[in-house]
Amino acid sequence: MGLFDRLFGSRPKPTGKEEMVKMLTGYEPAFHRFGGDIYESELVRAAIGAIATQISKLAVTVEGSAKAALRAKLRHGPNQLQTWSQFLYRLATILYVHNSAFVVPVFDELGEISGIFPALPEKCEVVTYGDTLFLRYKFSWGEWAAIEFDSCGLLTRFQYRSDMFGESNRALLPTMELINIQNQGIQEGVKSAATYRFMAKLSNFSKAEDLKKERQRFTEENFGKDSKSGGLLLFPNTYQDVKQIEVKPFVSDADTMKIVKDSVFEYFGVNEAVLTNTAYGDAWAAFYEGVVEPFAIQFSETMTRMLFTFREQSQGNRVFATANRLQYMTNADKLNVSAQMLDRGIMSINDVREIWQLPPVDGGDARIIRGEYYNADEKVTTDEGTEA
Repeated sequence: MGLFDRLFGSRPKPTGKEEMVKMLTGYEPAFHRFGGDIYESELVRAAIGAIATQISKLAVTVEGSAKAALRAKLRHGPNQLQTWSQFLYRLATILYVHNSAFVVPVFDELGEISGIFPALPEKCEVVTYGDTLFLRYKFSWGEWAAIEFDSCGLLTRFQYRSDMFGESNRALLPTMELINIQNQGIQEGVKSAATYRFMAKLSNFSKAEDLKKERQRFTEENFGKDSKSGGLLLFPNTYQDVKQIEVKPFVSDADTMKIVKDSVFEYFGVNEAVLTNTAYGDAWAAFYEGVVEPFAIQFSETMTRMLFTFREQSQGNRVFATANRLQYMTNADKLNVSAQMLDRGIMSINDVREIWQLPPVDGGDARIIRGEYYNADEKVTTDEGTEA
């Protein structure tokens, strides 16, 4: 059974009789893939890659007692082809490139959900068949598939006009054009700087064929017989005031290039420190709260709704994506937190070891409280007697 059959094999096939859903905004509830070309930009790819890398570090856990077989499979990974880090990286990349990301269930031979997979359709429509709401996908190779909306997961960014999907990245295209122009200017500048331009005036030649022969002789002796990239400009003394035209290609200055780069960074919520892996402490905490945490919240809520019924959710079943933010502190901050939290009993020994990325130890779940701390409402007996 192939991947497509595992994803959609047991679902109803689109018949063309489905009806498009009418949304409150009046817009067609259809997603059209757009913006894939922005991922071809080095700067955009670096920004999205930095975000996806940090998101891939999230720890995904399934809490509750419902659907024990599914929970057991999800502990090992989202599906048979990907690990959780690979799944999260690709899902985050799709979301930031297209502002809409789809998660579809993987079905086993019995038609039961056995995992989840990030889908990248060329088009997606919200349709109804009977009384059931479906997401109808069209893939780049021309295949159509439909699956119940309640069985799918949908993550969005920049959601405005559509009630279901996020906006496209057309707002970024003017900046992408500036980046392309800058790159071309730099390339032309390098080519021009590496080119030598000479011209000479011959006083002893006046015929055109003599100039041609001399030019050919000079080129062959200095650049080879097959050379087409070099030569000498010769003109007779019948021409006066012949001047060389200097080509000076325009290259954006550093300030202008920084403005363009900052526009991309602001669009995706990153900065130089995040891209160069030098963000830590408060800087990384700000990036986490602005980018990683919103993704974790939306992913957790979407997967919980996708995999569990409302009744199961009310009984405490949910999917949860978290990150240990303390691991991204400086060593000095880690030491301070470890000391303050451990001796007050707020953290256990193993909790502190996790901050320092150390494995747990036997008996490390015990909490320790320093001996000089007492409950102010209790009486304490000392060698001198009882104190209030």
